[in-house]
Amino acid sequence: MTTVRNISHYIGISIIAILFFSCNANKRAVDHKIELPSVIKVTKVEPSNETIANFLSEYLKLKYKNRSFKKYMYVSVKHQRLYLIKNDSTIKKYSISTAKKGIGSKQDSYKTPPGLHTIKRKIGDEVPVGGIMVSRVYEGKIAKILTEKENAKKDYVTSRIMWLQGEEPGINRGRNIDSYNRYIYIHGTPEEGYIGEPASHGCIRMTNKDVIELYNLVDEGTPILILKY
Repeated sequence: MTTVRNISHYIGISIIAILFFSCNANKRAVDHKIELPSVIKVTKVEPSNETIANFLSEYLKLKYKNRSFKKYMYVSVKHQRLYLIKNDSTIKKYSISTAKKGIGSKQDSYKTPPGLHTIKRKIGDEVPVGGIMVSRVYEGKIAKILTEKENAKKDYVTSRIMWLQGEEPGINRGRNIDSYNRYIYIHGTPEEGYIGEPASHGCIRMTNKDVIELYNLVDEGTPILILKY
């Protein structure tokens, strides 16, 4: 098994090269010139569920040796997908929307933060489908679900919230880059017509049906890895 010291060293002749090489978690990678096989260079096809689960599980176990990854989530910003992986197999895959402005951790950047996170809090057990939460409280109003590419009146948070905590100091945890203090959630949205493309203000949006399903499948403390690829 290959020893991995950081993400820039974990590049081999496989699709995992695409998944990790450009990750913002390690800026030093940009100075390395790596020649990859042409089949990998040109492919734009989403990797198979098995490829993603196998390589991610190995990577996580090597990089974070003191953590359990029996069940975890992976967000691919490139493919606008969220994968739920259990026992090294993908058991669920969802279309999502990450930030319209891209990847980043800075406070007030309106970008989706990269790196390892965990679900710090789950909120909304009894909220009905499309129920609007204001400051994480349901006040009895239901959003109109827009299935076409239309903007809602506000950036409503609906149905369920999974509030993320960054687990990597200097990347997504700490002063001015703290995901928890930035209120980065996985949540439902009335703007379902935009699901599948970057459209949020930093959070990870899901359809209301999907966010309720995912909410019921994960627990507080479940890890989630967010990467550019």
